[in-house]
Amino acid sequence: MNIFRFSSPQTFYPLAGRLVPVFAVLAALFTAAGLWIGLFVAPSDAVQGEVYRIIHIHVAAAWMSMFIYMVMAFWAAIGLGLGTRLSFYMTQALAPTGAMFCFLALWTGALWGRPTWGAYWVWDARLTSQLLLLFLYAGFIALTRSIEDPRRADRAGAIIALVGAVNVPVIYFSVKWWNTLHQGASVNMKGSSMASVMLVAMLLTALGCWFYSIAASLTRARRIILERERHTDWAAAEIARLTAGPAGGGQ
Repeated sequence: MNIFRFSSPQTFYPLAGRLVPVFAVLAALFTAAGLWIGLFVAPSDAVQGEVYRIIHIHVAAAWMSMFIYMVMAFWAAIGLGLGTRLSFYMTQALAPTGAMFCFLALWTGALWGRPTWGAYWVWDARLTSQLLLLFLYAGFIALTRSIEDPRRADRAGAIIALVGAVNVPVIYFSVKWWNTLHQGASVNMKGSSMASVMLVAMLLTALGCWFYSIAASLTRARRIILERERHTDWAAAEIARLTAGPAGGGQ
């Protein structure tokens, strides 16, 4: 199968439609399993007690906020280098989901920080760079939606995505480069310092968030494709079919 044929919005649109329910179901199953194990099965932490359980949401959200931005930068580079329309569509489809996870990581981190550090927020290197990531997401979304010319908006957004990608390794390595209040990584290439049941719960939740990101981004990409390709015959026919609904012959 030639996967490059799906680089066309017309062929990618139905493929995305078939993938969305699959990843949505996987997201629900993995997230539910991860949260159940993390909240009700895993034992209390010897040092932090029950408050540590927020890591099953916080860590997954933080990972996804960084990963999605790097995927955005990848699509932005492809779009600028090859001029593929679908690459720009994917970049814009990913941004709201990445911003949501970035906000969730900051919010859950604040809830975790209050009983652990004694403060909801400190200008720690990890926290500050994560906040900058949220601003980058917000700036990307605001800029691409404020420029009327879609092609100019695509290029401007792609530049922000590429430039802002420099901040992602800063977030990840900040606890190693500087003396920060934020604790170091509990999971790395050498192994994990967590109990196995805690690690399994966290990884299941992270996979659930990953599957959700795919489902949400593909759903948003389909909407962007229809909006941007509405002048084409196939998109106009699809819009007419969706508008007609069941009364016009069913879905």
